[in-house]
Amino acid sequence: MFRENLNFLNVVQELYAKDKAEAGIALAAFEPDDFLMTQASLARHVYIIQSGVCKVTLEEENGKAYILDFLSTGELLGELEVIRDEPRLCSVQALGEVVAYKMTKAYFMQQLQKDLKLNSMLLEAFAERITNTSKKASFQKLYAVEDMLKKVMALQESTAVNISKADLSAYLGISVRSLNRSLKRLQEEEGS
Repeated sequence: MFRENLNFLNVVQELYAKDKAEAGIALAAFEPDDFLMTQASLARHVYIIQSGVCKVTLEEENGKAYILDFLSTGELLGELEVIRDEPRLCSVQALGEVVAYKMTKAYFMQQLQKDLKLNSMLLEAFAERITNTSKKASFQKLYAVEDMLKKVMALQESTAVNISKADLSAYLGISVRSLNRSLKRLQEEEGS
């Protein structure tokens, strides 16, 4: 649930140590609930999370929001929109304190043109995202909400990140009311 990409983080840390004087890459700090990116805004930067957890949200035209994923250490944000020169597809919000490497669009594109290792890792990251999205969609179709809820709750207990009921329901693609019913069923199962 909290995606990490430590290999990508290592490459970006090397770039930062080598190129930070060029002003194309910098560290940025975000407080809880700050937005790193907002849906439909211009894509001017790419972010790589150094520490913390962010939620990636897609808001539909009808106002309903769906949490696509929770991303953590080493995950890349905003690269698709920068590469395609399009407005942001999603909003990304810090769940707690987040520190991220912030690359300008020009710097990121320049690095892609000259660094084959970065290109290779970007392709791996894209493939990983497609795989994870497919697995999540399959799991949600094949299993009851309670099964997914058990996985999410176990992961939440093993981390220091607290996810609100509203965020949990948006991640599972159900209403808060349905989430409460599922939580009640799980409590009843544990009690019997």
